[in-house]
Amino acid sequence: MTDRLGLARAVALLAPVALLGGALISQYWGGLFPCEMCYWQRWPHMAAIGLALLAILLRRTAGAKPLLALAAIAILISGLIGGFHAGVEYGWWEGLTQCSTTMASGDRSTILARIMAAPIIRCDVAQWELAGISLAGFNFIFSTGTALLILALMAKGRKV
Repeated sequence: MTDRLGLARAVALLAPVALLGGALISQYWGGLFPCEMCYWQRWPHMAAIGLALLAILLRRTAGAKPLLALAAIAILISGLIGGFHAGVEYGWWEGLTQCSTTMASGDRSTILARIMAAPIIRCDVAQWELAGISLAGFNFIFSTGTALLILALMAKGRKV
């Protein structure tokens, strides 16, 4: 028999470690520099790692299951941010940050000041794609799927 909660805890730890690790590898060894929304996707993964570690350390206590659920929610939040970011990259909607919004309002000096203050890495342009899916899109797919898997494993009970 397999311990479903043990599997859920392992997934809750390993998935964000792998996704965050992939982001850092692509940044430091792949030359893909993150935009502001890329950083937004990393924070929930970091929180999920901490929550999953606590759920593992406290697995025999009553607080372990809520910590595991919070880890799944953090992973889901990262995925949803990734989905929003992918939509900005695909041009489905405008982003919320200066790295993707239009700055064409105001006089010339104001517009120039905004351009000079804007981040170098644009949030509305995917730096890398595979089969038409950007890194933000992949984060949406993997993080959302992982969060749903963790929650499903938790809902099915402790033992198979």
